[in-house]
Amino acid sequence: MPTITTTDGTEIFYKDWGPRDAAVVMFHHGWPLSSDDWDAQMMFFLDHGYRVIAHDRRGHGRSSQAATGHDMDGYVADVVALTDSLDLQNAVHIGHSTGGGEVARYVAHAKPGRVAKAVLISAVAPIMVQTDANPEGIPIAVFDGLRVQTATNRAQFFYDFTLPFFGYNREGAEIKEAVRLNWWRQGMMGSILAHTQGIKAFSETDFTADLEAIAVPTLVMHGEDDQVVPFATTGKLSAEIVAGAVLKSYPGYPHGMPTTNADQINADLLAFILG
Repeated sequence: MPTITTTDGTEIFYKDWGPRDAAVVMFHHGWPLSSDDWDAQMMFFLDHGYRVIAHDRRGHGRSSQAATGHDMDGYVADVVALTDSLDLQNAVHIGHSTGGGEVARYVAHAKPGRVAKAVLISAVAPIMVQTDANPEGIPIAVFDGLRVQTATNRAQFFYDFTLPFFGYNREGAEIKEAVRLNWWRQGMMGSILAHTQGIKAFSETDFTADLEAIAVPTLVMHGEDDQVVPFATTGKLSAEIVAGAVLKSYPGYPHGMPTTNADQINADLLAFILG
């Protein structure tokens, strides 16, 4: 399996498909998943002639189960190591959920020439947790509950979590059991330590300064029925903070819309990249 080894000895697994001289699209997955969550997008862009890259975050998927580094700065340091190793130039970086926060921080501080465009899908930016500065955020008690469930009841909790993640708990939803099991498979491949500690990274990291520093064309995509990362306090605000950002919101779409609504999301991503 293709991997790089970071300075602390962590092996980061990645996929790198397509012509070496083609335009690069790099994908950043959400918690607690892996690069496999981008299957529908990677195949789509590969078929359209792009070079597609995605990695498993440390402690997730096929990357090694490191004991440390499970914070946003650690995640981004691994992205820097990978993009430096592959010498990626003018890449489009697309992040979903936690991966959207990862993209925001990476793009804000990337070396000149590394990034052409950025896309934040159902992203956790600018900040999820409720604070004095973010009174409409989610109370910390909710994330404390996620930590307890992940640390003590992970298998059942992950399976149950797929219902709101994909909007399968909505009246009339077509529940696809294989999609739920594939999500569960990805989650259970990773480290329980990384998943438990990573909750702080996606819920308490403040990306406001990162969003303000982004200077490349940026697309913000968010489902208006996102039950995991509420649109009004994340995607909507992020699009207002990033200079010149384009916002596309989707009535009725869930958090996992890159899977449930892949055809629409892929078409919109391609239009933005070509635009």
